[in-house]
Amino acid sequence: METRVAVMSIIVENSEAVEALNTLLHAYGEFIIGRMGIPYRKRGVNIISIAMDAPQNTISALSGKVGSLPGVSVKTAYSNVVGSD
Repeated sequence: METRVAVMSIIVENSEAVEALNTLLHAYGEFIIGRMGIPYRKRGVNIISIAMDAPQNTISALSGKVGSLPGVSVKTAYSNVVGSD
């Protein structure tokens, strides 16, 4: 199956959504290359970057689920790097 490398940028403004977000990320863990989280206490938000290598529909599905969480914003950038499993 063809996979793509992508990075998801997530901003969490609602701390009550963190548990649901972590559950989603755990469910897609096999596709996650790395994760970096930065708590920005001054503004009361958390900034998370997720690097992935997965089929495009899998990346899109995770992005949609994350974006549907209340108080969570997500944007995904895709590279031109394509591979196969």
